[in-house]
Amino acid sequence: MQSILLSFWLLFSASVPAGLTYTTPPAWQSRPPSSSMRVAEFVVPKVTGDPEDAEVVIFYFGGGGGSVEANIQRWVGQFQQPSGKPGPPPERTAFKVGNLAVTTVDVSGTYVAEVRPGAAQRHNKPGFRMRAAVVETPQGPYFVKFTGPAKTVAQALPVFDRFLKSLRFQ
Repeated sequence: MQSILLSFWLLFSASVPAGLTYTTPPAWQSRPPSSSMRVAEFVVPKVTGDPEDAEVVIFYFGGGGGSVEANIQRWVGQFQQPSGKPGPPPERTAFKVGNLAVTTVDVSGTYVAEVRPGAAQRHNKPGFRMRAAVVETPQGPYFVKFTGPAKTVAQALPVFDRFLKSLRFQ
């Protein structure tokens, strides 16, 4: 009986697809991904005084999705400064988590990204901040975006950074 169960377990475990794994912080609330491009979505509860919750979304485009630099430039372009002029260069970091290369960018201002990909309608959310990461894996990049009101994002950054350091690829 044990050998049958072991054989079944080996067959089942061998068929589990490779992917990005992580440890979800206790305060984050998981929600169903709203599109097939989204691997996971989380709500990060707002701090007192902020108008809404923040969100963390993990994207995977089947090994595509553009270069690290192209994504950073796109994310920076999703923000405008109140003056309408370019802000200071965004903060970038690069580090390794096991065998994964992770590059982050931190940008703030008025969030003006498309409401949906390809939509003409755009967000108009002043006082927002985004910490986004490109995670390079053997199966192509994953993209992690943490977006929300600046105070909420600032307070939760240490938790988000621990989340990034929990990433593994199996």
